[in-house]
Amino acid sequence: MKRRTKIVVLGSALLLTAGAATAATAATASDAPDAPAQREAAALTGTAKLYRSAGDDITFSFDAHLAGADKADPMKATGTFEWSHYVNGEGAWAKAKVDCLVTGGKVAVVSGVVTDTDLPGEKGKRVGITVHDLGRHDRLGYSWATTEDLGPKDLPRCVSSAPFEKVKKGTGDFTVVPWQPEF
Repeated sequence: MKRRTKIVVLGSALLLTAGAATAATAATASDAPDAPAQREAAALTGTAKLYRSAGDDITFSFDAHLAGADKADPMKATGTFEWSHYVNGEGAWAKAKVDCLVTGGKVAVVSGVVTDTDLPGEKGKRVGITVHDLGRHDRLGYSWATTEDLGPKDLPRCVSSAPFEKVKKGTGDFTVVPWQPEF
């Protein structure tokens, strides 16, 4: 399998993980029924496949959240994201633990450290992903877009590329909750 294919698969797997974490966080609500619910400071959730004319099966899922109480520190974000990339039955997947989430309007940048993968030598590396929430026409980019593998282990938190990939029509949707820090 080509190294670039493995990298794309790893990116897809990370996104899948993030979507699951978002759903879990959204499910937890205040125990007090009369207490007003506090809005999350930021979130990136959802699952979708990317469009590739060659027919690659690339899926990203996110479940990333920044609690309202942590609104001043995007590095207190929690959750996971995962991705997978397969071509003709060959490929790879990866899952990462969120370590930063910054959103602005309908754009989110999330980073995390790879915690599980079938790509040799990639566990422990930080990766970043950018999502532009455009309804049914979302876009996505990833920090390893210009590297032969997932990139340097010392990638700073919340760093990624422009959202150059397109979500495949009818395969899912990402949702961005905009961050509103107090300046």
